[in-house]
Amino acid sequence: MYFVYILKSQKDKTYYTGVTEHLQKRVKEHNAQRAKYSSAKTPYTLRWFCAFPIKQKAMAFERYLKSHSGIAFRNKRLA
Repeated sequence: MYFVYILKSQKDKTYYTGVTEHLQKRVKEHNAQRAKYSSAKTPYTLRWFCAFPIKQKAMAFERYLKSHSGIAFRNKRLA
């Protein structure tokens, strides 16, 4: 399974969206500052995730969530 996930920084309240096969491990990596882009904004809480059986579908949904309409969708649902 492939997971699309949204993390929220407890430091500055910003969101991080990603995709992974190992959700718990990836969240731990973010919080241990082993993810380059997100390391300055730790700690994170997992706000949302969704599982996909096909990698391409997960990656397409991640791209959508990072688009303007996807960000609006996220803000409306997670605010």
